[in-house]
Order: sequence, then C-alpha cells, then structure tokens
Amino acid sequence: MRVLLIGANGYIGRYVADRLLADPAVQLTALGRGDDADVRFDLASGSPGALTRFLDAVHPGVVVNCAGATRGGARDLTRHNTVAVATVCEALRRSGCGARLVQIGCGAEYGPSQPGSSTAEDAVPRPGGPYGVSKLAATELVLGSGLDAVVLRVFSPAGPGTPAGSPLGRLAEAMRRAMQSGDGELKLGGLGVQRDFVDVRDVARAVHAASLSAAQGVINIGSGRAIRLRDAAGTLARVAGYGGALHELDGPPGPPAPHLRPTIGHPRTESDHTAPVAYPYPDGCGTWQQADVRTARDRLGWRPRINLEESLADIWMEAACRI
Repeated sequence: MRVLLIGANGYIGRYVADRLLADPAVQLTALGRGDDADVRFDLASGSPGALTRFLDAVHPGVVVNCAGATRGGARDLTRHNTVAVATVCEALRRSGCGARLVQIGCGAEYGPSQPGSSTAEDAVPRPGGPYGVSKLAATELVLGSGLDAVVLRVFSPAGPGTPAGSPLGRLAEAMRRAMQSGDGELKLGGLGVQRDFVDVRDVARAVHAASLSAAQGVINIGSGRAIRLRDAAGTLARVAGYGGALHELDGPPGPPAPHLRPTIGHPRTESDHTAPVAYPYPDGCGTWQQADVRTARDRLGWRPRINLEESLADIWMEAACRI
C-alpha cells in the first residue's frame, strides 16, 4: 500500500510516520515544507494542479493529512488549516489515483460541551475560537468533497514530543524549573479545566487503522474520559518526584490577555500574588470536554492503550533531560 503522508514532521505526524513505517506492507512517501521531506510542498501556497501532478506520478492508495497550525491569528490558521485542505481535496478530485483521504481533525471543532457529557460525532459543532473554526471548515470541505475520506477528530493529544507551549508541556517545564532551582512551591493557574487526553501513539494507531478501513465521515479519537488538569499536575509531580507544594490559583475561562504571561507552572514570586491568572486552555472549549469513542471502537476496531500516567512519564522524561 502506497501512503502519502503530509505533515510528517509535526507532533502527530512524526508518530504516524513511525507507525506506518513499522508496517512492512506500507510504502511511505512524506510531503511537507521541511528539508527532510521526500517532497517539498507548501499546501497553503501551492496550487492544486501542482499537487495533482505529483499524485498522478506517485499514485498513492491513501493520503494522510497531519499538516496544520495550532497557533497564530485567524488568517494564518485559515491558510494552514482550511485553504491547505481545500488544496488537498481539489488535487485528489483532479487526480486519477483514486486515493483514500485520512484527515486529522480536532476536538476543538465541537466547542464547549455540558460538564459530565460525552460528545459524539453527531453533536452540532460550535467552535469557540478561530482554531476550531478553521479545523471545522476543513472537515466540512473533506465531507463535501465526494472523496473516499474519513476525518479523525483527535481530542487532547499527550505523550512524548508534547509541544512546550501546550498546557501539559508548560506544566512539565515549570516543574523542571522548580526542581532545578529548589523551589518548594509551584504556582499554577487554570487547573479546574477538564480535557480528554489521548496518547499521541494511540492516535497514530488510529490513523493506521483508518488507512486500512473503509470507514467514512467523522470519528472521534480520545480516551473517553475527562481528566482535571489539577489531577494531571498531581500525577506529573509524583512521576517527577517533586515534593514541593502545588499552589493553585484558578481564573475564569477564556484566553489570556496579550500582555499577560501564562501563570500555569510559574514559580511563585511576590509580584505574582497580585497578577491575574491566565487560563491555560484558550481552545474555545470551556471547562469540560470528553469524547464518545464508541464509533472508533465499532468502525476501526480501535481502543486507547496508553494511560495518562504513562504519557505524563514520557513528557517528564523529556523535560528532565533539560535539567
């Protein structure tokens, strides 16, 4: 099976590449903006015609799109998350390769949900920010393309390689700084939020399964269980062997003001006592998100295998290497 992987250098893409390369039946080609891609191509600025010519030459059976942006203004998010997917869909429609498309979506497409509820694929999406809007627009383009396509809505990925700017990445880095400086108290903000964390290696398994399946439409990929960030912080402290106190200050949901630094994991100082607390999850999903993952089980034969403690241990191992 020839697979074209777009975005192989990204957080999720790296693990998808590893998973696909471990399958001896897969012949993998990586397309991306980096120098180490097999083929250099920028989806946000490249033409569908140029991509079509490449598809016709390589003739993949599956195209996996892990490319995209998680940060930036509305214009950049639209270019990299929506326009880029429009290019992929148009190129596939023009091409004679007949490839199946596996698109990586995200839980932020759903927006806020009722605490205690599990969000299923038939929920009406109401994204609460430009990132979720740009990803939802991409999903709609895929679903309306007429292609053999599936969108995997990944909730909150965790595990090795977690970006330093993510809430769990900031938390690990803050704990590393506290341990390095001997700080016996760590000031944390916004720990009341609850998210559905799923290990990035389990996400890669889901992508592999989706590539081999005939499933179409939207499929949630998560653990099926919401975890409070303060519980994740406590687990990380135990894994790291941090014996200091976790001093919690919670603020209201919403993105931090541009002039405020994120307070999650900020070592306590006297000036911090009066500083507003920045909310660490400006994803537009409110205080609660939990996936209903029954569709992934039924249509892909997929279940998450790696628990959050193992994911956090791997996150900490990378952070500890910087001590």
